[in-house]
Amino acid sequence: MYSTEQKPDQPLTESYLFRSPQKRRLIFCLLLALATIAVYNSVTRAPFLNFDDVAYVTDNPQVRAGLTWNTVAWAFRTSEASNWHPIVWLSHAFDCQIFGLNPAGPHTVNVLLHAANAVLLFLLLESATALAWRSLAVAALFALHPINVESVAWVSERKTVLSMLFFLLALAAYGWYTRRPGVGRYLAVTVAYALGLMSKAQVITFPFALLLLDYWPLGRIEQRLARPEEVGGEPAVAAAGPSFWKLIWEKVPWFAMSAVSAVITMKVQTDATQVKLPLWIHLGNAALAYVRYLGKAFWPVNLAPVYPHPELSISISAAALSAFAIIAVTALAVIFRQRRPFLVGWFWFLGTLVPMIGLVQVGVQAMADRYAYIPLLGIFVIVCWGAADLIKRWHVATAVATAGAAAILLTLGIALYRQVSFWSDNLTLWAHTLQITEGNYTAEDNIATALIAQGRVEEALPHLLRARGLRPNDPAATLNIAAYEQVHGNYQAALEGYARVPQFTKVPYWVAMARVNSGYAHYSLKQYDNAKQDFEATLNEQPANSPAYRGLGLLAQRAGDIMQATKDYERSVELQPTPLGYLLLAQALEIGGQAEAARAAQSRAGSITGDLNDDIATMRQLLVN
Repeated sequence: MYSTEQKPDQPLTESYLFRSPQKRRLIFCLLLALATIAVYNSVTRAPFLNFDDVAYVTDNPQVRAGLTWNTVAWAFRTSEASNWHPIVWLSHAFDCQIFGLNPAGPHTVNVLLHAANAVLLFLLLESATALAWRSLAVAALFALHPINVESVAWVSERKTVLSMLFFLLALAAYGWYTRRPGVGRYLAVTVAYALGLMSKAQVITFPFALLLLDYWPLGRIEQRLARPEEVGGEPAVAAAGPSFWKLIWEKVPWFAMSAVSAVITMKVQTDATQVKLPLWIHLGNAALAYVRYLGKAFWPVNLAPVYPHPELSISISAAALSAFAIIAVTALAVIFRQRRPFLVGWFWFLGTLVPMIGLVQVGVQAMADRYAYIPLLGIFVIVCWGAADLIKRWHVATAVATAGAAAILLTLGIALYRQVSFWSDNLTLWAHTLQITEGNYTAEDNIATALIAQGRVEEALPHLLRARGLRPNDPAATLNIAAYEQVHGNYQAALEGYARVPQFTKVPYWVAMARVNSGYAHYSLKQYDNAKQDFEATLNEQPANSPAYRGLGLLAQRAGDIMQATKDYERSVELQPTPLGYLLLAQALEIGGQAEAARAAQSRAGSITGDLNDDIATMRQLLVN
């Protein structure tokens, strides 16, 4: 259905290609896709991020196993990572099935999904408004805006780009349904929306967004007077549409789906890091975040994966001023509601951000770039429709308008390319984050983890100590400092640190990491019964924990039960193939008289890494303990 608010855009050229709507549409889609892929090309060479990618992919045995029936069943049952998003888990498992643990694969998929979202956004707007050039401008802003780099360059944020895809498909199905309502078309909307909810609960505001679209550009809310220029110069009454309450009733099943998703999300996030703060802090931060999102929409600099929450240090005056500004713009949108793109764009921005604005604080961030992926579409519409109207009113030359638009998009593309460069490796990203944020203990944790991964443990320690100083109950810093003590032989200090981790968080990943490390500390102290308790407790928390099975194998081998040790080692490498795991398995098979199988396991260890010296040394140290 086309809007009755605007006339179709006049082409900027008289060429045949642009006079043909079908060919113009195809060219615009190709340009959007190619431009998106080009500016994001370097992302495909980035590694997995040491923040969430570990839990989502690299250390997740269910995902690493690929698309097995067991993984499919697990995806729909699990609340791992404090989310219920089975479609996302299946997507990551599909990546592992096709690409293994090569990060180029999932990075490429993310880029392609973002490009598809940009193309689909253009097609939706162009179909609904018949304004191709404005629709292209909105889609181009979405495709090239640096604030969206986080959603594309971060493998774990597959949930954002994937949920957006289903969200847009649901909008497309809704447009199809409104042209000729029917059960089949209604079900198409419902299925697409359900897939979106099963990708990320950020799309929970979908029914609210549909009501906005009913107002503009679909024009379904009751009858209204058409503008004189729309009907040849005389006011007339446009065809009557459904009543507002009928439109609400039409969407009741979708509102119900949103409610169910909200309940599930709150339930699975009970174990997430919850920040207990007074309501006025949440409201103040929400007001500040709205304004900051707007600021980053127009001036996208100093973008970071994590913006620390100000908590009790929040500026009350800044929050009050921000709230006043939001109320003032909202009042203007209502007063000038005849300018429907402005009204709809503004309320789209306000409404679709509500689930992520921090009124119910989960996590430690004040805001996040990824949360703006859908909401900023409303601002882009306001900018593009407003600019186009001003160009018409002021009779700006086509060449000047085209040059201005091209300059803006080129500038955004350059800024995006620069932002993408920060994601080239973990150290670069977190070092940049520390430069542009203050009191960021998450960045301190992750730059320490990156240094540890490179064997630079001593350089990592100051970052860990700063992280713990900023937040004494930080589970990541506590765990890593304990691991540092363990590496340096201070096992009792390490055990004390591991024991504190479950006091700070209930997230299964952190608790399991602390318990399995505690098991190895007890093993080093020859406290074998305590080690076994820790390994078994880890498996109760995380049944697919490879290091815990390896630890049980060591205990079984020490007790002389080679058969059980072999089984435990086999299970360990099945869950997570590591050189150390295969070396231990090969040694147990050799003792058990299975020389050929032992050689095969030894060969597998060598195929994983070209240098086994460190792993052989670790194996010997474990076996002589």
